[in-house]
Amino acid sequence: MTNPTQDYYAWTQETIEKLRQGKFSEVNMEDLIEELEDMGGSERNELENRLTVLLMHLLKWKYQPNYRGRSWQLTLKEQRLKIKIRLKKSPSLKPRLPELGEDAYLVAVVAAARETGLDESAFPATFEETGWTWEQVQDMEYLPD
Repeated sequence: MTNPTQDYYAWTQETIEKLRQGKFSEVNMEDLIEELEDMGGSERNELENRLTVLLMHLLKWKYQPNYRGRSWQLTLKEQRLKIKIRLKKSPSLKPRLPELGEDAYLVAVVAAARETGLDESAFPATFEETGWTWEQVQDMEYLPD
Protein backbone atom coordinates (compact mmCIF):
# COMPACT_ATOMS: atom_id res chain seq x y z
CA MET A 1 0.00 0.00 0.00
CA THR A 2 1.17 3.52 -0.81
CA ASN A 3 2.50 5.65 2.02
CA PRO A 4 0.73 9.06 2.42
CA THR A 5 4.10 10.85 2.43
CA GLN A 6 5.08 9.24 -0.91
CA ASP A 7 1.92 9.92 -2.93
CA TYR A 8 -0.89 11.44 -0.91
CA TYR A 9 -3.56 11.23 -3.60
CA ALA A 10 -2.79 7.58 -4.42
CA TRP A 11 -2.87 6.76 -0.70
CA THR A 12 -6.29 8.40 -0.27
CA GLN A 13 -7.72 6.52 -3.24
CA GLU A 14 -6.33 3.16 -2.08
CA THR A 15 -7.58 3.75 1.45
CA ILE A 16 -11.06 4.73 0.23
CA GLU A 17 -11.26 1.61 -1.93
CA LYS A 18 -10.17 -0.67 0.91
CA LEU A 19 -12.75 0.93 3.23
CA ARG A 20 -15.50 0.54 0.62
CA GLN A 21 -14.59 -3.11 0.19
CA GLY A 22 -14.63 -3.65 3.95
CA LYS A 23 -10.93 -4.56 3.98
CA PHE A 24 -10.36 -2.76 7.26
CA SER A 25 -7.44 -4.94 8.27
CA GLU A 26 -5.55 -3.70 5.18
CA VAL A 27 -5.97 -0.04 6.14
CA ASN A 28 -3.17 1.57 8.08
CA MET A 29 -5.33 2.97 10.85
CA GLU A 30 -2.55 5.10 12.34
CA ASP A 31 -2.07 6.91 9.01
CA LEU A 32 -5.83 7.26 8.60
CA ILE A 33 -6.30 8.67 12.10
CA GLU A 34 -3.41 11.09 11.59
CA GLU A 35 -4.90 12.30 8.30
CA LEU A 36 -8.34 12.78 9.86
CA GLU A 37 -6.77 14.81 12.67
CA ASP A 38 -4.91 16.91 10.10
CA MET A 39 -8.12 17.47 8.14
CA GLY A 40 -9.88 18.78 11.24
CA GLY A 41 -6.91 20.99 12.00
CA SER A 42 -6.96 22.33 8.46
CA GLU A 43 -10.59 23.39 8.82
CA ARG A 44 -9.79 25.16 12.08
CA ASN A 45 -6.68 26.80 10.62
CA GLU A 46 -8.58 27.99 7.56
CA LEU A 47 -11.15 29.70 9.77
CA GLU A 48 -8.44 31.26 11.93
CA ASN A 49 -6.61 32.57 8.84
CA ARG A 50 -9.81 34.14 7.48
CA LEU A 51 -10.50 35.74 10.85
CA THR A 52 -6.96 37.14 10.92
CA VAL A 53 -7.35 38.85 7.54
CA LEU A 54 -10.81 40.14 8.45
CA LEU A 55 -9.70 41.51 11.81
CA MET A 56 -6.59 43.09 10.30
CA HIS A 57 -8.74 44.96 7.76
CA LEU A 58 -11.21 46.03 10.44
CA LEU A 59 -8.27 47.46 12.40
CA LYS A 60 -6.92 49.21 9.32
CA TRP A 61 -10.41 50.59 8.61
CA LYS A 62 -10.74 51.97 12.12
CA TYR A 63 -7.21 53.28 12.61
CA GLN A 64 -6.47 54.61 9.12
CA PRO A 65 -9.68 56.37 8.08
CA ASN A 66 -7.90 58.41 5.40
CA TYR A 67 -7.04 55.24 3.49
CA ARG A 68 -10.49 53.67 3.45
CA GLY A 69 -11.59 52.53 0.06
CA ARG A 70 -13.50 50.05 -2.01
CA SER A 71 -10.64 47.54 -1.95
CA TRP A 72 -10.76 47.30 1.85
CA GLN A 73 -14.56 47.03 1.79
CA LEU A 74 -14.37 44.20 -0.72
CA THR A 75 -11.71 42.41 1.32
CA LEU A 76 -13.96 42.65 4.38
CA LYS A 77 -16.88 41.28 2.37
CA GLU A 78 -14.79 38.48 0.85
CA GLN A 79 -13.45 37.32 4.21
CA ARG A 80 -16.89 37.47 5.82
CA LEU A 81 -18.32 35.36 3.00
CA LYS A 82 -15.51 32.83 3.29
CA ILE A 83 -16.01 32.64 7.07
CA LYS A 84 -19.74 32.16 6.58
CA ILE A 85 -19.13 29.36 4.07
CA ARG A 86 -16.54 27.71 6.33
CA LEU A 87 -18.94 27.80 9.30
CA LYS A 88 -21.73 26.42 7.11
CA LYS A 89 -19.50 23.51 6.08
CA SER A 90 -18.20 22.96 9.62
CA PRO A 91 -20.84 24.31 12.03
CA SER A 92 -19.08 22.69 15.00
CA LEU A 93 -16.42 25.42 14.65
CA LYS A 94 -18.91 28.19 15.43
CA PRO A 95 -18.72 27.77 19.23
CA ARG A 96 -14.92 27.95 18.92
CA LEU A 97 -15.08 31.30 17.14
CA PRO A 98 -14.20 33.40 20.24
CA GLU A 99 -11.20 31.18 21.07
CA LEU A 100 -9.93 31.07 17.47
CA GLY A 101 -10.73 34.73 17.02
CA GLU A 102 -8.71 35.80 20.04
CA ASP A 103 -5.65 34.08 18.63
CA ALA A 104 -6.39 35.48 15.16
CA TYR A 105 -6.71 38.95 16.67
CA LEU A 106 -3.19 38.82 18.12
CA VAL A 107 -1.80 38.00 14.67
CA ALA A 108 -4.05 40.63 13.06
CA VAL A 109 -2.56 43.34 15.29
CA VAL A 110 0.95 42.48 14.14
CA ALA A 111 -0.16 42.37 10.49
CA ALA A 112 -2.04 45.68 10.82
CA ALA A 113 1.00 47.30 12.42
CA ARG A 114 3.17 46.06 9.57
CA GLU A 115 0.78 47.30 6.88
CA THR A 116 -0.11 50.64 8.46
CA GLY A 117 3.26 51.58 9.91
CA LEU A 118 1.54 52.21 13.24
CA ASP A 119 3.00 50.78 16.42
CA GLU A 120 1.31 47.65 17.78
CA SER A 121 0.43 49.63 20.89
CA ALA A 122 -1.84 51.85 18.75
CA PHE A 123 -4.32 48.96 18.62
CA PRO A 124 -6.27 47.36 21.47
CA ALA A 125 -4.26 44.56 23.06
CA THR A 126 -7.11 42.03 22.92
CA PHE A 127 -10.21 41.50 20.83
CA GLU A 128 -12.37 42.20 23.87
CA GLU A 129 -10.79 45.66 24.19
CA THR A 130 -11.96 46.59 20.66
CA GLY A 131 -15.55 46.72 21.89
CA TRP A 132 -16.63 44.69 18.86
CA THR A 133 -18.79 41.60 19.08
CA TRP A 134 -18.35 38.47 16.99
CA GLU A 135 -21.77 39.19 15.50
CA GLN A 136 -20.55 42.61 14.34
CA VAL A 137 -17.34 41.17 12.94
CA GLN A 138 -19.38 38.74 10.81
CA ASP A 139 -22.03 41.32 9.85
CA MET A 140 -21.65 42.15 6.14
CA GLU A 141 -22.58 45.79 6.77
CA TYR A 142 -20.55 46.51 9.91
CA LEU A 143 -17.68 48.97 9.64
CA PRO A 144 -16.05 50.32 12.81
CA ASP A 145 -15.76 54.09 13.09
